[in-house]
Parts: sequence; structure tokens; C-alpha cells
Amino acid sequence: MTVHPSIQPYIDAWTHSIEAISELVTPLVEGEWNRRTDCPGWSIRDIVSHVIGVECEMLGDPRPIHTLPRDLYHVVDETTRYVEVPVDVRRCHTAPEMTSELEYTIIRRSRQLRNESREPSFMLRGPLGTQMTLEHALRMRAFDVWVHEQDLRRALGRPGNLDSPGALVTRDFLVAALPKVVAKDAGAAADSAVVFDVHGALEFMRTVRVDPGGRASVSGSPSLGPAATLSLDWETYFLLACGRVKLAAVAENVKVEGDQALAEAILRVFAVTP
Repeated sequence: MTVHPSIQPYIDAWTHSIEAISELVTPLVEGEWNRRTDCPGWSIRDIVSHVIGVECEMLGDPRPIHTLPRDLYHVVDETTRYVEVPVDVRRCHTAPEMTSELEYTIIRRSRQLRNESREPSFMLRGPLGTQMTLEHALRMRAFDVWVHEQDLRRALGRPGNLDSPGALVTRDFLVAALPKVVAKDAGAAADSAVVFDVHGALEFMRTVRVDPGGRASVSGSPSLGPAATLSLDWETYFLLACGRVKLAAVAENVKVEGDQALAEAILRVFAVTP
């Protein structure tokens, strides 16, 4: 049996992004691993540790037995505590130890994915210990690894891959969250539409329509009379949607036409990642 065609794009995107991460961090000297990133409380070392930890978990490795310090301000609930354990346990690791473990983890995980013969609907224990389908787990890994690649690029001043396979997976992942953001979280009125016009490395337009019953859907078809249109570049879009920046820091990159109050309400709840 071979890899199911519906999950191959996620494997390809994951491979592209995680190999890019390896290329970014392999040349770093010891002090550069401590450089801060946009992720609260996390350095470059911490992001790489997180990536290694999740991939090891997907491989079926046991989670490390480790007690977290009590002074980690960014650990605020059970989810962040769960995520932090494989990160904190590696904070004493040297640069060569980090790159060696990353390389070994990529080799092991790539081999597992090349030999993946399960159906996309197969249920497994995914990231954060939750049950999900194989397809959803691989989509999440492609999304997460690309976003963390971008975290590292910004910390290192090495922009790139904004239109890579991982970027396409991320676009679709984030666009799928728009109906909830617009209708439920921002409270857009029934029989209204909101247009997102995104330009830059990835260009796309999506319309969220709210039906008379308050249910929303998203499509690529334009709207003749939207309640609001938000125009922004792709990098600003995913930085806001992934909670990497506050709106005030990128407000000049967002152009709003139509209902300003609705647009502001949408932008206040735009972040969809934990």
C-alpha cells in the first residue's frame, strides 16, 4: 500500500517546512539559540524543542517525565503546561545536541510518513493528546511546522517561503476558521457578507456570508454589497490569525471599507490558534 493521495500534500508541506527549519538553525552558534521569538516565553531553541517534541509524540515516543518550574509566566493552563514539558526539558541542551536531535527526528518521522498506509479517516492520538483522524493530524502538523518556520525566520531576519506548500496549507486552515470568526465571535448580522482581500506572496479573496439563520459559510465568489471589506497582505493576515502580533502593531497594513465597527470586531477576535 502507498500513501493515500488526500494526505500526500500535507506530508509534502511538512517535509518542505521542517527541512527549511533544519537549514535555518544548523549554522547557528550557541548564543543565537537563545534569541527571542514572537511566541511568548520561547526562544529559537524552545521552538525547535517544541517541533521535536511533537514529532516524537507522533512517532509514539513516551513523553518526558519532567516537573516544570513555577515561574514560567507563559504557562497559564493545562494546554500550555502540556506543550511546555518537552520544551523545558531541552533548555539545557547545547546547539550540537539540538541540531543532532532535530536531524534524527526528521529522519525517523520522514521514514514513518513515507510508509504511511493507513486511511485518512484512521483515528489516532494527535498533538496535545487528543483523538483525531490521521488526515487532520497531518494537516495540523503541516500548519504548525510552517508557522514555526516563519517564527524562526522573523527572529533571525531571514524571510522566505511565504508561498511554499506549507503556506498553502496554512491559508486553507485559517480560511476555514473565518465563518466562526465572523458570525459567532464578531457577531456579524444575518444576511450580511464580509470580504477578505489578501495580496502579497499569496493572493486570494474570500467571502464569508451569513444566512438568515445566522449560519456562516466561506467561498471564493465575490459579494456585490458586502457589509465590510478587509484588505491586507498575506503576512499580516497570518500573523494576526496566528496571534503573533497585536492589531495596533500592523494597523497600517489593514484597509477597511464599509462597516468599521464590524471590521474592528472581526479583527479583535481574528486570532484562531491557542
